Amino acid sequence: MSVTEKVASRFDFRRLWALVRKESLQVIRDPSTILIAFVLPVVMLFLFAYAVSLDTQKVPIGIVLESDSAAAQSLAAAFSGTRYFAVTPARDRREVAGEVVGGRLRGYVVIPQDFEQRLASGTRPPLVQIITDGAQPNTARFVANYAQGVIKIWQSAHSPAIGSALTLEPRFWFNPEIESRHFLVPGAIAIIMTMIGTLLTALVVAREWERGTMEAIMSTPASVVEILIGKLLPYFVLGLGATIISALLAITVFGVPLRGSWLTLLSLSSVFLVPALGQGLLISAVTKNQFIAAQVALLSGFLPAFLLSGYLFEIDSMPAPIRILTYVIPARYFVSSLQTVFLAGDIWALLLPNMLAMLAIGIVFFAVALAKTAKSLDN
Repeated sequence: MSVTEKVASRFDFRRLWALVRKESLQVIRDPSTILIAFVLPVVMLFLFAYAVSLDTQKVPIGIVLESDSAAAQSLAAAFSGTRYFAVTPARDRREVAGEVVGGRLRGYVVIPQDFEQRLASGTRPPLVQIITDGAQPNTARFVANYAQGVIKIWQSAHSPAIGSALTLEPRFWFNPEIESRHFLVPGAIAIIMTMIGTLLTALVVAREWERGTMEAIMSTPASVVEILIGKLLPYFVLGLGATIISALLAITVFGVPLRGSWLTLLSLSSVFLVPALGQGLLISAVTKNQFIAAQVALLSGFLPAFLLSGYLFEIDSMPAPIRILTYVIPARYFVSSLQTVFLAGDIWALLLPNMLAMLAIGIVFFAVALAKTAKSLDN
């Protein structure tokens, strides 16, 4: 039977189950697979939670100017004039609150209506409020601390007589305690899932090609689609198991709150495994060698996920060509989604676009991998 006839043949669930059972037994017999799937997540979570620290340099914020007084406008201009803030002006808090929830702003400063009256009276300290996105603790601390610096410089230049009477009242959304782990650990889960999905699949399937057993499997009556699904389903289950272990560690050991639901978390992980497994399958089909597959998986999977997903560095601060490149990296959407589920909750207006983007990338990976596998057999 030719490859074309195999692909066109009727999908048989009995053959698929036999392939899944065969692959599952192979996973159980291979200690390295269990090590990567279950021990590696624990080690990486502890490393990321305890060893990684971030310093924020520049963030976008909003300035809510509720007062039209000269003093209020002067203070707003002080924020706009610094190179450390990218300021979005607003007249109402509701204009910028949604931007903070959506992650487009990291906080906003409120200059209230009675600012000048408080400033002039001398009896009540003028109140300036700042709301920050505590989902990114380093950024939140930077916004709060530097805002205080801007205000102190402004008051020393314009109203030195009021001394320290001006009061700044900070509020941290999503992460009130400003714990770095609350931000780092959900992102670390995305990096771990990339390792398991891409690297593990690339190595295991490349080993089959290297040993010649893949061609033997392809010579059976099973179609290419059945064979590929049968190879990947056990690793899909391993990926979900690693997600559950990582999430339990995040909640119980590191104290990260899970404000969303477990169903949403597992749904996101299931969707992310589509591009992760698809990328690993494509790498194995192209390289057919374990050593080369490992190198390619690290270069095209792990490193982009680690550096360009928004986990370590703010995507908004990257050069434009790099920002464009991040849109084809599945971890970009997964990191953002996990931080939303853990720290904010099930905000489907943010999660659904990310899930659709991951699915689209995964479909492309699987389509190319399927075409490459069929072509390899024809050759």
